[in-house]
Amino acid sequence: MTVEPDAGHRIEIVVNRHRVRVIHGGITIADTLAALTLSEPGAIDTWYFPRADVNMARLERSVRTSACPHKGEAVYYHLRTEDGRIDDAAWSYEAPHDTVREIGGYVAFDAERVDRIDQTS
Repeated sequence: MTVEPDAGHRIEIVVNRHRVRVIHGGITIADTLAALTLSEPGAIDTWYFPRADVNMARLERSVRTSACPHKGEAVYYHLRTEDGRIDDAAWSYEAPHDTVREIGGYVAFDAERVDRIDQTS
């Protein structure tokens, strides 16, 4: 199903010049100086990480997908940890809408499913 983006919904994507890390169970899952920060109405800012800066060996593709009318179809990943699997802890837009094409292939993490997402200087 194709969902058309709402022209009135403003999404801003900026290159984040800070260090951003995802840490869970004391292990760094992602660490980058090249995150993208996505801001949109009604949602908290979300950091998107280049795959090269994510420990992809810890992510396992989920069967879950979701359709966002503003960004496109998201695919999800489980996070494999020493204590077990955290279901659908991360997602990616493989073929996002043209209006947000910058996030294509980047990985975002659910802040409620990991211990910390830190932004430092």
